[in-house]
Amino acid sequence: MKKLLSLFLAACMLACLLTGCGIKKAHIDPDVETVVFTDSAGRSVEVPADITRVAPSGAVATMFLASVCPEYMVCISSTPSRSQYEYLDKGLLTLPTTGQLYGSKSTINLESLLSAQPQVIIDLGDAKDGISRDMNSLQNQTNLPVVFIEADLPHMAEAFRMLGQLISSRADRCEELASYVEETVSLASERSAMIPEQERVSVMYTTGVSGLNTNALGSTQAQVIDLIGADNAIVVDDVSNKGGGNAINMEQLYNFDPDVILFTTGSMYGTAADDPAWSQLRAVKTGAYYEIPGLPYNWMSSPPSMNMLLGVRWLGNLLYPEYYDYDMAEEAMRAYRLLWNYELTREQAEAMLLNSTGKRGTP
Repeated sequence: MKKLLSLFLAACMLACLLTGCGIKKAHIDPDVETVVFTDSAGRSVEVPADITRVAPSGAVATMFLASVCPEYMVCISSTPSRSQYEYLDKGLLTLPTTGQLYGSKSTINLESLLSAQPQVIIDLGDAKDGISRDMNSLQNQTNLPVVFIEADLPHMAEAFRMLGQLISSRADRCEELASYVEETVSLASERSAMIPEQERVSVMYTTGVSGLNTNALGSTQAQVIDLIGADNAIVVDDVSNKGGGNAINMEQLYNFDPDVILFTTGSMYGTAADDPAWSQLRAVKTGAYYEIPGLPYNWMSSPPSMNMLLGVRWLGNLLYPEYYDYDMAEEAMRAYRLLWNYELTREQAEAMLLNSTGKRGTP
């Protein structure tokens, strides 16, 4: 009953955001040249032929657009934290924040979004139920073209290419990023196929301060674990794709008893060995627990965007260094240059990796 009530309230909230009264719609210049763009939901959307002002629908879209065309962005989903400032385009730091369309933090502000005067609203991410209906509702409410581009790991290379078709002036940049996606996914596919079944480790990816929120098998947030050839230790019936994942209790955790535990920044990673409950777990006893690097974004997900490419290279090298045999600091330096146009130094890379290698045990 509680679940049904939560779903009803979430639906009401989304409907309110998309159909709120009193919102002045955007004016579309009838003389602007347009083309028809077919999005990942199969919708034919009329968009300007020359796009130079874009609005993201949420965190994933913000990350993609910040990498492809930061100078074209007229707003962002949320204000970056001070720890992220150094890695992001400085123009993003002064943009208005307009919230996000989906998730437990559905806060999209249509008035602010319309005031930013975008030519198109872009939604990137996983294909949610009712995605066409939601895109059409937002489009009708704003009078702006709204497009959806599926962008989970299996579709990410194509997502960048579709973004290049939509924003033609950035086609070359999108192709560069699509190639990196294909290189990373192919690397994982090849190396994971080489790992014998008896060498595969079970992994728990925790979220939150307590460590008892987890990204379970089948969740969008945990895609990296499957791709690199590990087993997700957390198996539940009702999988959550939200950033907080599924909540479990200590009894369940003892039953799962993963080989490896991944903690997020700001969690109980630093005190796990001293906690009477956590210290009984196999991963903590062997030292096979690690803190996921988190700047400018968590390398595993949150949001599940192109930061997962770093997660693939990092987690593969961490768990199976004999198969993912490369210098992870060098890989991080290359990825930051490519994804965020940031010249990461080796010292910075090694500092980011300190808590992900310092307690390496024998899984």
